[in-house]
Amino acid sequence: MSTHIRTVKVLRYLAALGAVALAAPGASAQRASQPAAAKPAVARSTARAAATADPRFDWFRYQGQDPVYRTHKAGPGQYYNPILAGFYPDPSIVGVKGDYYLVNSTFSYFPGIPVFHSRDLVHWTQIGNVLTRPSQMELDTIGISRGVFAPTIRHHDGLFYMINTLVDAGGNYVVTARNPAGPWSDPVWLRFDGIDPDIFFDDDGKAYVVNNGPPIGPPLYNGHRAIWIQEFDAAAKKLVGPRSVIVNGGVDISKHPIWIEAPHIFRIDGKYYLICAEGGTGDQHSEVVFRSDSVRGPYLPGPSNPILTQRHLDPSRPFPITSTGHADFVRTPGGEWWAVFLGTRPYSDDTYNTGRETFLMPVRWENGWPVITAASETVAYVHAAARLPVQPAPKVPLSGNFVYRDNFSGSELAPYWEMIRTPGERWWDLTSAPGWLTLRARPVSLAQHRQPSFVGRRQQHMFATASAAMKYRPAAAGDEAGIAAFQNDDFNYQLGVTLDGGRPVVRLTKHAGRQTPVEVVASTPLEPSASGTTYLRIDARGDTYAFYYGVEPGKWTLLRDGVDGKILSTKVAGGFVGTMIGMYATTTGGK
Repeated sequence: MSTHIRTVKVLRYLAALGAVALAAPGASAQRASQPAAAKPAVARSTARAAATADPRFDWFRYQGQDPVYRTHKAGPGQYYNPILAGFYPDPSIVGVKGDYYLVNSTFSYFPGIPVFHSRDLVHWTQIGNVLTRPSQMELDTIGISRGVFAPTIRHHDGLFYMINTLVDAGGNYVVTARNPAGPWSDPVWLRFDGIDPDIFFDDDGKAYVVNNGPPIGPPLYNGHRAIWIQEFDAAAKKLVGPRSVIVNGGVDISKHPIWIEAPHIFRIDGKYYLICAEGGTGDQHSEVVFRSDSVRGPYLPGPSNPILTQRHLDPSRPFPITSTGHADFVRTPGGEWWAVFLGTRPYSDDTYNTGRETFLMPVRWENGWPVITAASETVAYVHAAARLPVQPAPKVPLSGNFVYRDNFSGSELAPYWEMIRTPGERWWDLTSAPGWLTLRARPVSLAQHRQPSFVGRRQQHMFATASAAMKYRPAAAGDEAGIAAFQNDDFNYQLGVTLDGGRPVVRLTKHAGRQTPVEVVASTPLEPSASGTTYLRIDARGDTYAFYYGVEPGKWTLLRDGVDGKILSTKVAGGFVGTMIGMYATTTGGK
């Protein structure tokens, strides 16, 4: 895309939308145990709501109920895995003077790349997002599992760097910030082939970019990739000098290793260590290590690869954690080494709806080589924490079972809310009716591979309940609003209020494939309450879901139970993301 075209697109976007601002963590949300902030009297009117295509949401509540945390309980000095539950894949971490910052992939969700902060590696708070402006992340109709792939965050001379690939939408780029909470710069495009880039700052002042790319010459087999290195001019933010391959294929190319990727280089005691993911992101995923006396290689594989995997363990074991890999290392001031990495928690046969999550485990060193798990060692749900000062629990919980409620009491959405692709106009509003989230219904549905009026947050547990209170009366045929469980454009459930024969109904629809028509699973007449408030609820129970509605607080009516939840899994729907649950609005304009 030319600079002129990109500038015109950005100016048009800004004229319609303005820069997207996101509130500080917890600014518009609070725990369910706290009393809800009083809404303005006008918003609490008990008069029958007028028909409108635009719904207002009073609150959204989420509760995790995974049985594993009743079996494995963290005591003093221990933490729960995953440390970031739900769809938080491809973690990268950096430590700066006792503060730790972590980022994750978000693919085609906006804002892109959450930034978390911790001082003890256990309690994490989202402090912002990297990609919050249209000039940084121009996504229109690309697939949900395209867009923002694996980011790496690094710090050098007072400046934070985040390097990343925007797949199908620009390629590889770098952005910088003085404050990791933002704002981050617009992308500087680096124009090289491949994905998963990392920046390594060497002790001599030089910097390098390493990344996954195609091998030299034709691939020898499906999944044959290579790790490349090239010098990076940090001042000019451009690559310089020759590019070269430092790993071809993986640990042992004679065994046809697949998808060597996610490289990170560390210099330790004069040696250069290169860690990479190998084996693909499914249940054969692993982490491997190489070592060299020179940053440009040759890199020799370690004697006990892989240094992290769970692929050889019995998949029928209780509460399995699988697909572990894609790691990054950090060292504490006390000399401890820790790894963050992705993993999954299937409810059966490599099937999970929560996506790839972020886990934490210590790194031990054996004869000069790092090890995270070996032999039959498992990734623990509960583990002893690092020897760091314990921090208070975050306002927005991220691990273990928890309850959380957003009362929309701020002027902007909390940073954990996500939209599908980059919004081309501002269709959400928290100020016209303070204390409520208003969504402007637009003629875009969740199935159209575009940018619908949808605001969602991650399903973070196999067993969970998500509910919302909505004030809404559809005005015309084609108006619909409610809550949805969204895996991608082709696999989702919508529980909404709409019109059928001119009368309001609560309707559950299912979309299970691009070539499959949207199916009405259940529908029932709705007699709105005097206030016009409808309560909607989704219960996740592993491979099944249940859907409820109500017109009075706390009084639920079951609409449909035992609905197939596997269509929301990566195994059925494909891709790399997890299920999002949130609020939506759509209209056909009465046509």
